[in-house]
Amino acid sequence: MTKSEKTRHYIVEKTASIFNKKGYSGTSLNDMITATGLTKGSIYGNFINKDDVALAAFDYNIKTVEMKIEALIAKQPATKDKLLAYSLVYQELIKGEFCPGGCPILNTSIDADDTHPALRERALIALLAWKNRIVKLIRAGMANSEIATEANPEQIALTMIAIIEGGIMISRLTDNLATREMLRESLTAYINNLS
Repeated sequence: MTKSEKTRHYIVEKTASIFNKKGYSGTSLNDMITATGLTKGSIYGNFINKDDVALAAFDYNIKTVEMKIEALIAKQPATKDKLLAYSLVYQELIKGEFCPGGCPILNTSIDADDTHPALRERALIALLAWKNRIVKLIRAGMANSEIATEANPEQIALTMIAIIEGGIMISRLTDNLATREMLRESLTAYINNLS
């Protein structure tokens, strides 16, 4: 990496959790300066503007989540266990074990829905990619007879995402992890009944 690339990466790494916690509107230049220890000139010498930093931070957060999921999925032999890996990783997100602030798709889609079209578009792309990865797993499970062939992969994927994201929203809003655990158990039962 060049010095410029290292600096950009450093800025993104240090500001990603702030954008994920505070959102685009809530994150100030002072927040970015405090997090990085850099000057305004150093930050904007490496990024066009706050939008540019926010988009890079979102991409960083999504990549962090995807890498965690891919690593856990790679360890699972059965399709249903691979699907359940999503629930386990998102449970860790709620606890703040990585990617502070929770799910970047959920946070960004709400934060940027009517205020930041470029961030909204990134969240949509990430959501559709997530759905497509689940659909691919389901189709593989159908092909090897782990999941019923009459199943609708897209419907299953969307249901899983809705339970996961709804569970995150409810547990964070109520500050009650027991609620999220109940929904995780519901998702586990749903996935286990796909055969």
